[in-house]
Amino acid sequence: MGCRRFARLSGLAFIFLVLHPVYGDLSYSIPEEMKRGSIIGNIAKDLGLDLGRLSARKARIDTEDSSVKYCGININTGDLIVQERIDREGLCVKKASCVLNQELVLENPLELHRISIRVQDINDNSPQFKEDSLKIEIRESADKGARFLLGEAHDGDIEENAVQSYLLQQNDHFKLNVNTKSGGRKYGELVLDKELDREDKQEIMLLLTAFDGGSPQRSGTVVIHVTVLDANDNVPVFRQAIYKASLPENSPLDTLVITVSATDADEGLNSEITYGFDHVSDENSNVFSLHSNSGEVRVAETIDYEKVSSYEMQISAKDGLGLVSYSTLIIEITDENDNAPVIYLKSLTSPIPENMSPGTEVGIINVQDRDSRTNRQVRCSIQQHVPFKLVPSIKNYYSLVTTGQLDRELESDYNITIIATDEGSPPLSSSKTVQLSVADINDNPPVFEEQSYSAYVTENNKPGSTLCSVTARDPDWRQNGTVVYSLLPGELNGAPVSSYLSVNGDTGVIHSVRSFDYEQFRSFKVHVMARDNGSPPLSSNVTVSVFVWDVNDNSPQILYPAPEGNSFMTELVPKAAHGGSLVSKVIAVDADSGQNAWLSYHIVKSTDPGLFTIGLHTGEIRTQRDISESDSMKQNLIVSVKDNGQPSLSATCSMYLLIYDNLAEVPELKDISHDEKNSKLTSYLIIALVSVSTFFLTFIIIILGVRFCRRRKPSILFDGAVAIPSAYLPPNYADVDGTGTLRSTYNYDAYLTTGSRTSDFKFVSSYNDNTLPADQTLRKSPSDFADVFRDCDASSEVGTCLRMMTRKRVVQSYGFVFFFVVVQSAHGDLSYSVQEELKRGSVIGNIAKDLGLEVGRLSARKARVDMEGNDGQYCGINLRNGDLIVAERIDREEHCGEKPSCVLKFDLLLENPLELHRLSLQVQDINDNAPIFPKDIIKLEITESVEKGARYRINAAHDADINKNSVESYILQQNPHFVFSSQTTSAGSKYGELVLDKKLDREEQQEMKLLLTAVDGGSPQRSGTVVIHIFVLDANDNAPVFTEAVYQATLPENSGINTLVITVSASDADEGVNGEVTYEFSRLSDKSRNMFSLNEKTGEIIVTGNIDYEEGSKYEVIVEAKDGYGVSSEAKVIIEITDVNDNAPMVYLKSLTSPIPENVSPGTEVGIINVQDRDSETNRQVRCSIQQHVPFKLVPSIKNYYSLVTTGQLDRELESDYNITITVTDEGSPPLSSSKTVRLSVADINDNPPVFEEQSYSAYVTENNKPGSTLCSVTARDPDWRQNGTVVYSLLPGEVNGAPVSSYLSVNGDTGVIHAVRSFDYEQFRSFKVHVMARDNGSPPLGSNVTVSVFVSDVNDNSPQILYPAPEGNSFMTELVPKAAHGGSLVSKVIAVDADSGQNAWLSYHIVKCTDPGLFTIGLHSGEIRTQRDISESDSMKQNLIVSVKDNGQPSLSATCSMYLLISDNLAEVPELKDISYDEKNSKLTSYLIIALVSVSTFFLTFIIIILGVRFCRRRKPRLLFDGAVAIPSAYLPPNYADVDGTGTLRSTYNYDAYLTTGSRTSDFKFVSSYNDNTLPADQTLRKSPSDFAEVFGVCDASPEVGTPSILMNHLKSTTFETLTLEM
Repeated sequence: MGCRRFARLSGLAFIFLVLHPVYGDLSYSIPEEMKRGSIIGNIAKDLGLDLGRLSARKARIDTEDSSVKYCGININTGDLIVQERIDREGLCVKKASCVLNQELVLENPLELHRISIRVQDINDNSPQFKEDSLKIEIRESADKGARFLLGEAHDGDIEENAVQSYLLQQNDHFKLNVNTKSGGRKYGELVLDKELDREDKQEIMLLLTAFDGGSPQRSGTVVIHVTVLDANDNVPVFRQAIYKASLPENSPLDTLVITVSATDADEGLNSEITYGFDHVSDENSNVFSLHSNSGEVRVAETIDYEKVSSYEMQISAKDGLGLVSYSTLIIEITDENDNAPVIYLKSLTSPIPENMSPGTEVGIINVQDRDSRTNRQVRCSIQQHVPFKLVPSIKNYYSLVTTGQLDRELESDYNITIIATDEGSPPLSSSKTVQLSVADINDNPPVFEEQSYSAYVTENNKPGSTLCSVTARDPDWRQNGTVVYSLLPGELNGAPVSSYLSVNGDTGVIHSVRSFDYEQFRSFKVHVMARDNGSPPLSSNVTVSVFVWDVNDNSPQILYPAPEGNSFMTELVPKAAHGGSLVSKVIAVDADSGQNAWLSYHIVKSTDPGLFTIGLHTGEIRTQRDISESDSMKQNLIVSVKDNGQPSLSATCSMYLLIYDNLAEVPELKDISHDEKNSKLTSYLIIALVSVSTFFLTFIIIILGVRFCRRRKPSILFDGAVAIPSAYLPPNYADVDGTGTLRSTYNYDAYLTTGSRTSDFKFVSSYNDNTLPADQTLRKSPSDFADVFRDCDASSEVGTCLRMMTRKRVVQSYGFVFFFVVVQSAHGDLSYSVQEELKRGSVIGNIAKDLGLEVGRLSARKARVDMEGNDGQYCGINLRNGDLIVAERIDREEHCGEKPSCVLKFDLLLENPLELHRLSLQVQDINDNAPIFPKDIIKLEITESVEKGARYRINAAHDADINKNSVESYILQQNPHFVFSSQTTSAGSKYGELVLDKKLDREEQQEMKLLLTAVDGGSPQRSGTVVIHIFVLDANDNAPVFTEAVYQATLPENSGINTLVITVSASDADEGVNGEVTYEFSRLSDKSRNMFSLNEKTGEIIVTGNIDYEEGSKYEVIVEAKDGYGVSSEAKVIIEITDVNDNAPMVYLKSLTSPIPENVSPGTEVGIINVQDRDSETNRQVRCSIQQHVPFKLVPSIKNYYSLVTTGQLDRELESDYNITITVTDEGSPPLSSSKTVRLSVADINDNPPVFEEQSYSAYVTENNKPGSTLCSVTARDPDWRQNGTVVYSLLPGEVNGAPVSSYLSVNGDTGVIHAVRSFDYEQFRSFKVHVMARDNGSPPLGSNVTVSVFVSDVNDNSPQILYPAPEGNSFMTELVPKAAHGGSLVSKVIAVDADSGQNAWLSYHIVKCTDPGLFTIGLHSGEIRTQRDISESDSMKQNLIVSVKDNGQPSLSATCSMYLLISDNLAEVPELKDISYDEKNSKLTSYLIIALVSVSTFFLTFIIIILGVRFCRRRKPRLLFDGAVAIPSAYLPPNYADVDGTGTLRSTYNYDAYLTTGSRTSDFKFVSSYNDNTLPADQTLRKSPSDFAEVFGVCDASPEVGTPSILMNHLKSTTFETLTLEM
């Protein structure tokens, strides 16, 4: 196979194809079946090849289809050897020439040699017949010389090794005739040499042998089995004339009933008997099935005794040629208990009233069972525990009667299950549920759920609120059970009860009509009636107790002291009273009750809080300690009295106590509230008031702090209560249990001071052991309220009680009830006789007259006619006249079939009382059915050789009528050949036989049709007809003849399964079985047997396997045609297979070089491709191509070989692997294609140096960094592979500031990470550069360089340096400030610098501490010190300032300096500057300082207490106050300091007016104006009084008062407070 490649390019290109020559072919000839390894020939010698280069040139043997490697080459010797078994029959089948084509392939250069191996046949196959035995059936009447074709023997070998001769075993009747076909094949014919006699020998066995011509000779044998057929001269004979069988009903389908059997003396087809039903009624035609061959009668439908109890059928037996005989089959059906009793509800009264008396009939039940005899007997019962029973009545009727009193409230519906069980084995039962409803009678009054109800309502309730709900139940139904509620008339406090309460008539909810007052009345009772809507109505009453709950709506009323006017109640207290002495008692009452009336007493306010105390529950006022001389004589107490309600209410009173021993010492009590004050006393009172207020404020702060933190309640200690005599109570107040206090008795010693106006009691002792301790709350337990509610027990909650509910339930027990069952007798039966098919409404007879019934009562007694089995209502009764009439069509044949007597049974049923009459209806037959034959046409096949007198039975006609109305005679149409003979069976039924009166001649008449008529004896007479179709059969005297001797067909390969190839046809002049031709393959190879199949009836040859042209292009088969008796003939069929393009080209990779170096030159061969296509001719032509955009192409070589060569330079870094898809397409229609992907890898060459990702790198490091810290990372990429692409980093030699670069930096050789070797100083140098080299590990290595710039960032590591004032020694820098200086005047300037740069050198100035905080300010960024306000005379002459200078670094660094300012107009007033730090003090100043020290200490102590309390509770950090920032101008800078943008400060310009006072020792600058927007306005001054100085150390918020503003500096994080030292 050759292949050309066409390439289409965009442009013109010239392609030179180098065609390698194909050397001459080699041919070898070998016998088949040589052993593996056998030498065919020396191919190296024959072709003149260099034996030593066979291995280097990859010499190999390929076949065209690359399927089986039959041959191989020995590389060492050059011999062509057998590699796989070579079978000529498997390769070439019957082809005369068998050639195996092989190819010798060599590479470098590509060279191809074709080798043809001719395979010679050897005699390795014996002749074989298609079958081991040949069966031939020959009639004994066959003539001498008859020929019978024998099957041909097949030999896989060819020519002389094929079949050459046949030999037949010696015998008396047959000889062998050998013939030769057109193709040279030999076959045999069996020739009858002597006539056969079946009575002498029924079968003959002969041995046939086939011989081939090979050496040694081989043979094959087959047995010929000749069967002698007999003539059909015997009729089948049944073993019994009548067959009887018994079958139980409900037998399963396919149950064997009986087997009928008939025999025929003939043989073969003549003795093959088939069975069939001859006479079966329509309704019974499908009940049984008869097996046509075995004679088995089986059940085909359900057998039901109740429908048919016996079956009678005619069975026919027919041989192969139509001779027939008959027999009768009688099947008796036995009854099985397969029908459960059925219950019918004939009458039912529902609902029934519940007051119905026992023994009342409420229903009539009828029970029926379709079975017979014992299976028909039935027992009935109902379930227990229902007040009903079944009473047997007439025949199978039962009455359902009550047995006891009914109560709808206990049971409103009854589901009565009636169970009926028969006496069969096993017994069957069924049930029916009857539902009875009980009608309601109003016999139950409404009953309340509780015997009494209690309702609880709080006083002052809203009118219309719900108190409670009463519920009554009435078990009656509908209006009898509907309950209506109402209040019974009554009065409460003289008013009708309806003015207090109302009740909802439908729901029973009780509502209040008015608001209740607990103080008016606490409880009352009403009566509620519940009534139903029955007739007459029934009712019941219930008592509802309403309890009013108290609400705390009354405040306590203080009885003593009486709060009249504005005067105070006054008591005298002796000065000698000890702690715990009783001073007085507050008496109060509360109109409420319970805990709302529990009172507690508290002192709200007193002159001396620690002197007196009051009993929590007694109201007794006692001294807490002994009275001292320092105690105030006049003590005022304000007492609060609270109740225990929710919310609680209270009242207050005032009590005035005088501490005196003599009444004479006491001023007039009436003037006690009006105190006269003199001036001296007022002064002392003011002083005392200030002192006490200060102390009180301190005390309150301490108390609040402690209370806030600990939140502990004080324990109140008190003694027992004092019993006081009865006092006057105001109206509407009740004395509740000791005036709201606990009962107790006390003993006192009374001390009465002379002249005193009030008595003084000293508490001595208390003998009350039941006094409530002070730490216990006064509350009543729930049991204390039990006596309030008389009808309730103790409850776990106050005001609630346990409700007891009692229900009455009436349980009725029924004893034994005796009742009488009246069984009525059944009257005599009536019988009527009627004809079938009467019209509906026809009168049968007057049943009322015949039975003597009263016609007028038939309707009242519900007279009706029922049929046993309840199948249909065929009869009815006319209730107006008592006539028995026809209700439905009555068909005798439907009910009774062929029974001679047909009786229908009915029941006449009457109620009130129950009465039953049996009716029998005799149905008489009429001639309403015509005779019917089983089939419309009767077909008979009769051989023309049948003798005269032969009989053929005809299926009898069937008439559903009976007696004379059934079939009486048959009439046959006149004809020359047959007569009809009527016969009568033992059962009396008639049938006919067709008798041959004259011999048949098929040549004269092949078929005839006769009309047979069946006539019944009825009047009018009816008849039925059937056509007898007779076929005359011929004798078998002709062999089948094919229409063609050789059939030829063309079939495309891959034809579908069941595709028709060709139809062979043969005809036989005979008819019937003799003319039925069947087809079969006579000789067929195993391969062809799986490809084709032959329809034995139609002669169609169809495809059954996969048709593949490449496996076989031609098939030759022999078809044999055989008639029914074995006479046969043959024809040849030649099937040519046409090729279809169904095989896609296949690509084989013969050689491949991978990987290939990337520097390989274009045109280099890297692989060899072989392309093959199994199709033929045009379908075999192939075009090859590969995808574009790859540096490869296919170059055609020898025959179907291609070289894969490079077309351009390869670069592994651009493409490391190539997936080359080779696509091959054939020239078929439609074209088929396939592809193969070849993977080529490119080997790496070190041709790329490392390349850095960036052209240069920058690294940033902060000064003072740690040695070893990472600065940056450099990365270089090398696209080469493995060691060629591995990058190593290093520093190029160099110097930085005279030191090698390696002493500053280092680089990681693997990762390229650059580290610092030392710590850098920004002030030393700020940047430098180094060079990093990247080198790969290739051979030779390649490398590249990159520059890395290192930048050092500044860190705030230098504190500000103050240049002015110079901080030398302990002396202060002194400035003179004139007294006339105004606000905003420039006093001085602080100058500082910072060695750092950037924002680290930005400086800010702050006054940390000063003598007068509100006098001077400093510019935030300028350092200028200015006055905030005008200098006054009160300002101290000596002003000390401590200034802090901070930079803007993170964290910030600072420096401080001190400056001393002298406020003076004359230098003469100023002492020596060197003595300025030593202050002279005079005695007057010392006195003021001592006073100030005492004041400050006192205030400081108070302040510390406040701070501790607040800090302990709130823990908040103080807020700091700062002034704004002011810029300062530039100043002189010392060496080594750089002026960075105005000495690190903000630039600003100011204008000043200077005022110098005469004689002043210091200059004074008054600020006039400023053009700086950031200057603090002159009207905002920072003033603080000396007393406010402590606020600096506390937590202060911004104050809105003048002189105390606060300016918050958010950007500063810390402030230093230094102690202010004032030196005089």
